[in-house]
This record gives sequence, C-alpha cells and structure tokens, in this order.
Amino acid sequence: MKRRALLLGSLLWLSAACSSADHVDAQQPAVNRNATLTQRVAALSDVGKLDEAEQLARSQGAPGLALLGEMLVLRGRLAAADSAYRASVTAQAPGYRTAQVGLAELAWRRGDRKQALQLAQALTNAYVSGSNWNADDCVAAGRAFVIIGTTDKQAVKNALAAFDRAIEEDPSTLEAHLRVGDLFLDKYNAPDAKASYEDALKLAPGNSRATFGLARVEDFGSGKDEAKYVKASLDANPSLTNALLMVARKHLESEAYDSADAVTGRALAIDSSSLTAWALLGASAWISGDSAEYKHALVSAQKLNPGASEFYAEMADAAVRHRRYGQGVMLARLALAADTLSTRALGIVGTNELREGKMEEGRATLERAFAIDPYNLWHKNTLDLLDLVRTFKTIDRGNFVVVAPPKEADLMSVYLLPLLQEAYDTLSRRYQYKPSGKVRLEIYDRHADFSVRTVGLAGLGALGVSFGPVLAMDSPRARETNEFNWGATAWHELAHTFTLGSSGNRVPRWLSEGISVAEERRARSGWGFDETLDFFDAYANGKLRPVSQLNEGFLRPRFEAETILSYNLASLVCEMIESQWGAAALPAMLKGYREGLETPEVFLKVLKVTPDSLDKAFDAYMKKRYALPLAAIAPKGSPPGTAGPFVLAMRKAADLAKDGKTEEARTELLRAQAMFPDYAGPNGAAWQLAMIEKERGNIKAAVDQISRITTRNGTAFEANMLEADLREQLGDTTGMKRALERVIWINPYDPAVHVRLAVASTRTRDFKRAILERRAILALDPADKLDAHYELARALIDGGEFAEARRTLLAVLEQSPAFEKAQTLLLELRNRTPGAGGTK
Repeated sequence: MKRRALLLGSLLWLSAACSSADHVDAQQPAVNRNATLTQRVAALSDVGKLDEAEQLARSQGAPGLALLGEMLVLRGRLAAADSAYRASVTAQAPGYRTAQVGLAELAWRRGDRKQALQLAQALTNAYVSGSNWNADDCVAAGRAFVIIGTTDKQAVKNALAAFDRAIEEDPSTLEAHLRVGDLFLDKYNAPDAKASYEDALKLAPGNSRATFGLARVEDFGSGKDEAKYVKASLDANPSLTNALLMVARKHLESEAYDSADAVTGRALAIDSSSLTAWALLGASAWISGDSAEYKHALVSAQKLNPGASEFYAEMADAAVRHRRYGQGVMLARLALAADTLSTRALGIVGTNELREGKMEEGRATLERAFAIDPYNLWHKNTLDLLDLVRTFKTIDRGNFVVVAPPKEADLMSVYLLPLLQEAYDTLSRRYQYKPSGKVRLEIYDRHADFSVRTVGLAGLGALGVSFGPVLAMDSPRARETNEFNWGATAWHELAHTFTLGSSGNRVPRWLSEGISVAEERRARSGWGFDETLDFFDAYANGKLRPVSQLNEGFLRPRFEAETILSYNLASLVCEMIESQWGAAALPAMLKGYREGLETPEVFLKVLKVTPDSLDKAFDAYMKKRYALPLAAIAPKGSPPGTAGPFVLAMRKAADLAKDGKTEEARTELLRAQAMFPDYAGPNGAAWQLAMIEKERGNIKAAVDQISRITTRNGTAFEANMLEADLREQLGDTTGMKRALERVIWINPYDPAVHVRLAVASTRTRDFKRAILERRAILALDPADKLDAHYELARALIDGGEFAEARRTLLAVLEQSPAFEKAQTLLLELRNRTPGAGGTK
C-alpha cells in the first residue's frame, strides 16, 4: 500500500482548501452475510441501533466481550465497559487486544495517564515483537500508539503504520480507514484526512462516522459544506454524539443557549460520560450566568475525570469564541493546572496572550505547546509569523502603538495616527469608556500573514480584526484596489475596542459589528457599507434574519453572502435605534450587557420592547426608509429572482447604448437612477451618465454624477480619480483636494497623487495637510530624497513650523552643501525667524 507521510502543512495550505465533496447519502449500509462479528456490530452501531449492537455482542459470549465494551463506552457506561474489557483480556478471547487498548483509553479518560501509557506500551511492545496480528489487532495497536504519541512524537508515525498494516491485512477494514482519517485530522493534515474518509465511504456508503469526519474537515477549512455533512451524519445515525456536540457548539457560538443546551442534552442522554458535553453545558451556563447549572456540570465532569482538564479547555475555547479573551486565559490556566501537557490549553493561553498584546509571554507559551506537539499547524504558523513581526517597525505615539513592515510603517502612520486619535476621542466621548492602556495596531502587507495572526491559518476573508486592546488589519498593499478602504477599516476595528470594553466583552457580535459600521458612516462620507442590489433583494425576499436572530447571520450563514449583508443590516438596526430611542440608547445597551443581561432583557430595559416587537418595528422602518429601492429591485408580490424595474431599465439602457442610441440610453439611465438614487455600485447609472456628460463636454454635469459614487462608495478609486481630474478642469481646487484625500484611503502608494494633493492643499492654505502629504512622499522613499526634503521644508515654513523647517534644511545641506535651493530657503527662513539674525 502506498505510504502517506504526516507532514506539517505550509502556511498557505488553505489556499488550496478541500473542494466541495459529492452529495453523501444518509442510508443504512447493507451488511454482507459473510461479514465478521466486528463488521455486523459496527453496522448496527453506525445507524444508531446501539441496543441491537449491544445485544448482538452479548449473545456471542466471550468472542463478543471486547465489542460489548466498545458499545458500552458509546453509551457512557464506563464501569460496565471496564468489566467487559477485563473479562475479554482475562479470557484471551478473540478481540482481546481491542479490549486492552479500550482499558488504556478508559484510563486516559479518567485522567490516569500513567496507567494509560503503561497499558498502551505493553500492547505496542507486543505488536512490535509479535506476528500474526489480524486487522482488528493492528487497529488496536494503532490506537495504543496514538495514546503514546502524546509523549512520543515518533509514535504518531507508528500509529499510521499500524493502521496501514490493518488495511493491508484486510482492505475491507472500515475502522482502520476511519482511524487514519481521525489521526490525520488530529495532526492538522486535512487533505489526507479527507481522502481517508472518502476511502471509508467507498467501503460503506453513507457511513455516519466517515460523513462526520468530512464535516470536521470542513470545520477545519472553509466550512462551506460543514452543515450538510453534519446533517447527513445525524440522518444516518441520530445517536452520533460527536455530531450532536458539533451542532451544540455552533448553537453556543451563535449565543442560542437554549438550543445549545437542548442538543447537548440529547448527547448526554446517549452518552452521559462525555466530558465535552458536560463542558458545553457548563460553558452555556457560565456565559449566561447560571451558576447552579455550571456547578452541576463541573461536578459531573469531575466525577469522570477529577482534574477535568478538557472540561476547562472546552470552557476556555467557548469563552474566547464569545470574545472574553481574559477569562479564556484564566480557564485555560485551570486546565493546565490539571494537565501541564495540554497543548490545547497552552495554545489558548498563548494565542490570547498575543491578543492582549503580551507578545513575549505569548510566544513563550506557544513554543511550549509546539515542543509537545510539533504537528500543530496553528502554533507553527503563529510562531513563524512572530519571527516576521520581529522585523517590523514599531511607532509608539499617544494612545497607540503601530507595528508594521518597515516599508509600510512610516507611510501609514502619517495618516493612521491622526485618524485613530480622532476616532479615539470621538468614541470615548460617545461610549463613556477609555481603554486601560495603549491600543496596539498591527498592519500586514500580506493577507495570509494577517489571517494567521487572526485565526492561525491563511484564508480568512476579513480585512481587520479587533481583540480589544490589539487590532490587526491588512495594509492596502495586501488587497486589490477598489475592494478596501484602510481608513474605514481602522476606524471600524477601533470601534470594536470601545464596544467590547464598555460591555465587558459581552456585546453580541451583531451589535458590535453594527455599531462599528454605523461609526464608519459617521466618520466620513462614503465609509461603511453602501446600498447594493444584493442587499435589497435579500431583504425583500426574506433571506436576511430578523433582529432577534441576527447573530445567526454572522455565525451560521445560510447562503454565501449572508454574513457580509448582515454587517449592513446590523448597522441599520443601530441607526434605527438611535433615531427612535436617542443617542444614549446604544451606550445604555452596552452597559446592560456589561451587567450580565441577555439580549431580550437589554431590549426590555433600554428600549422597552420585546425582541418580537423590535423585529416588527425594524421591518416597518426598513420598508418606510427604503421604499423606493425595495420597490425598484424586488416589487411586492413578485416571485424571488424576478428582475425589478431598476434592473430592467439598466438592461434596456445597455441595449440602447450598444446600438449607439446614446440619448435614449441616457433617458433610461436617468429613469433607473430615479428609482434607486443612492446606488453607487460599479457601472451603475451614475457612472454611465458621468461618461455620457464627459463625452459631451458637460463637465459640471459629469461631476454631479460622479460625486454620487464617491460620496457613497468608500472604495471607488477610479471614480475619485476621475472626479479629481474633472474638478481640476473646472478650477475647483477644494473639490479636487477632497477627491484626492478619498483616494489616499484607498491606495496611498502613488507619489503623483500626493504631489497633487500637496500642491492643492498649499493653494487652499491648508498647510497642515500640505505638510502631511510631503511627509508621505518621503515615506514612499522617492528617488530624489533631497528635493522631497526641500519641499517638506517649504511646506513647514508655510505652516509656521520654522524650527522643524530649519532642522530639515540643515539635514539636507549636510548631505549636499551645494544644494542651492536649500541654501536660498534657509536664508529666507533666517530673515523670517526672530532670534536667528533676522526679523520676522
């Protein structure tokens, strides 16, 4: 059989993430009449017929003891399973090696590592020195090597070899394929895990464990088909506790606590020994403030494993997913107190130390974790990234520390530091909160690096992230022009710092994101989400969630665009709340969450409404505020997918333009624009009308049209450049300057744009902006640095910053004493500056 290697994935493995798999049938597999006892019991177990599987194993006497133990484990009857295993080992009955590893695994679950390792070592020693091991025995040896692999890295490869040998002994051994898939995925090799699960499905179409394995692969990667696979696995086997717990975990993450508890309860009814289930029940209770239920879950977990390390680690993970990073670290440390070798707990501590800005402490903790488990892709990628960050430049000024690649740091800090301070002052007044220390902003010029900083893997679609005191974001260089406004992104992420902090990190995601987008819109014209066809179509056709379920749109999207559309929806909810309940409403809601109230209680206390009432109020608000575009895009009563009058008008305009009927096309475009006046998307009516007017030489009308885009769409690079050119033709220097200022927040790397903006700023006597632009030119490392310094000095003189201008000129002349323009300007400065030998 072709051998597979357990290799660490590269930093960018996710860029070639698993493609969508074929449909999985959730059917009961047929059992061959000649199937072995193991296969017959497994077939019953796989479709959730645990009673029948247990009865079949019992009916076989000694040969069924090991299988009986396996079935009893699935049902949470661990003491009875222990007895069955021991009876099998004592009798040396068929399958007793499965019983031996079963005993080792039970010891591990109890937290008795010493006994677990001793039992596993005895089995693997026999395997290495023995022969005539059948496929089931080889699987047992592989399971034993997995236990030893927690302390011996080589044992992981030995486990794979044992599973491979089982398949060589009997290619129909389904268990070996499943174990290989689990091993690969546990060691972060998703592509090979996927292949192993697919091999298992070829042997047993619809197998619930293999299908669930594919769900885990999706959860590890893109998540695109995760829900489909989980559903298929539960359709095949409603008693598959791991699948139920994945569903419960997703409910918990989306703050649907009752749903999470209900599904967890189903899992515990099947297997009351599941430490993960008790941990999820405890996490739900802890997050929602139910101390009695939390204590019940903890005590139940401690009966299974006195140290309860995995209980605390699962709790820590849930805390982090709810953005309670500090509490996550505290819980993970409790896990480490019980198990110092828990790489999961070490990873949670280290990752969240980094999120708190404790860079050296976080690195040291992750290095400990990686030394124990060198296969961990998250830890490897993060440590590699930290090596890169050590080469970055740090700028510490005011309330902020900016960390960025050297080529980015100087340029971006010129703009970001004033912008961030403006945002800081604005947000602290509005939300009556200030962070306890400096805010750290990390900027990455490769999106893969930003993604690793955020989730440990490449492939994240976001532009920025806020952990509260630490922000991270792409630089404009990491993104295509026209898809990113880095000023808006920085403002958005800093707003999260205030909503997280003022709510004690309890604000639900929909509200935090909604406030951040609303704050973008407040900050600058065109920032935040603009109005799109997709948004109004989705809203009109009921694809978006009501306010009371809006978190689901972020955490459990039902279609590809739901998450991004939910950002805009959440911001409109926030705008409605402010408009109807006043400016104090949103800060009061954040305070309510800080006090431990849940969303319905916050709505009732602050807004005096129930969730259902707010849903209805918001729907009425939307239909009134956006009656025009909703009717234009999705007329009331029309079937989903029907083209509305706006789209039909745009299509007609395109046909007319194609036939050269420009005037008729213009009339149709104006009709479309009247139906949806705020549309600022690409190639919309405003852009096409601007082109028509420009061709006619009607520059003023062209400007009127193009400004419809630039004041609504924060990433419209070409439109802003065109507006700058057109306004320059009109002699509108102030208008040209505004357009170029917007360009900088989209793409700051063109020196010519900075020169134009510096000149325009000087003409309009905006000397502060002229100085900023001259500094930006220098940050771009121009070919003629002396002349760039000279121009900066001129701007400084115009702005009255004489001392700085003098220092700049002296530095220029030190490098080039014969630089005549600098000599002349220095002499002029002396004549203008008191105390320098001249008069003012």
